[in-house]
Amino acid sequence: MDKVIAVYILSNYEGTTFYVGVTSDLKKRIYEHKNKLFKGFSAKYNLEKLVYYEISDSIESAIEREKQIKRWHRQWKINLIKEQNPQFNDLSSNWYRC
Repeated sequence: MDKVIAVYILSNYEGTTFYVGVTSDLKKRIYEHKNKLFKGFSAKYNLEKLVYYEISDSIESAIEREKQIKRWHRQWKINLIKEQNPQFNDLSSNWYRC
C-alpha cells in the first residue's frame, strides 16, 4: 500500500481500547504504532492492531471524519469495525516482514 490519506482505528489484542487517527501514510503510521516509536496513548495501551481504516480523498475530509468517529459512543465504533472486519483481525498483519 503506497501513501494514502486514511482514517484508522487501532485496538489492543484484547479489544478493550480504541484509538482513532488520521494519516497521509497509513503503512508508515501503523509501523510506528506497532513499534512504539512515539510515546503516547497508543503506546501506553499497546494499541498495535489495525482493525479498521477508510481511504479519504483529502486530508480535510479525513480530519473531519476522524473527529466524527472520535465523538461516537464505543458501540458505534464497534459496529463500524464489524462492517468491514467482523472478526477484528489485524488488517496490517501481512504488511511487514518479521
